Amino acid sequence: MAIRLIGRLLRPVRAGIGRTAWFDPAVQHAPETLTVGSAAFADGGDIPRLHAGTGVGDNVSPPLHWSGVPVEAVELVLIIEDPDAPLRRPVVHGVFAGIDPRVAGVQEGALGSNGGETSSSIRVGTGSFGRRGYAGPRPVPGHGPHRYVFQLVALDQPSGLTDGATWPTVLAAVTGHVIARGRLTGRYERP
Repeated sequence: MAIRLIGRLLRPVRAGIGRTAWFDPAVQHAPETLTVGSAAFADGGDIPRLHAGTGVGDNVSPPLHWSGVPVEAVELVLIIEDPDAPLRRPVVHGVFAGIDPRVAGVQEGALGSNGGETSSSIRVGTGSFGRRGYAGPRPVPGHGPHRYVFQLVALDQPSGLTDGATWPTVLAAVTGHVIARGRLTGRYERP
């Protein structure tokens, strides 16, 4: 009950969409030619509980598919952020590098959770609060709906990122090499 009240009091406090990787100078000038989608939810739609974070849902990463990857792309990088967190900057729910640009997506559960198994040679970064792998939606109860932005970028050279890379490290590695970008936004709310 008290946490829900705190959530309601914090409703106006949001990190802001403008603080996501999408609007960072490393990414924002790339053409929006990638189309990102999911069989689990539509763009702007509600993320199913299966994909919500531990203690709220099953913390299974959603299936993702994409198209429009330029032929000259050599690597894809995925960053998942919550810009509605009541913090100074968005909460990073996942950082994934080394994604083969010849694949058209990832299956449900392929991004691991809390450092779990990921598919193929994807390198798993470290998100907010030291979490590795996919960390599903788990907003503060009563805070209202949160957006979860799945941002995919195509690079013209390998990023050189290794397991454990953080959001700032990823942005530094992709600066000057993003040749295309796309995003998918889902919503999740705890009552």
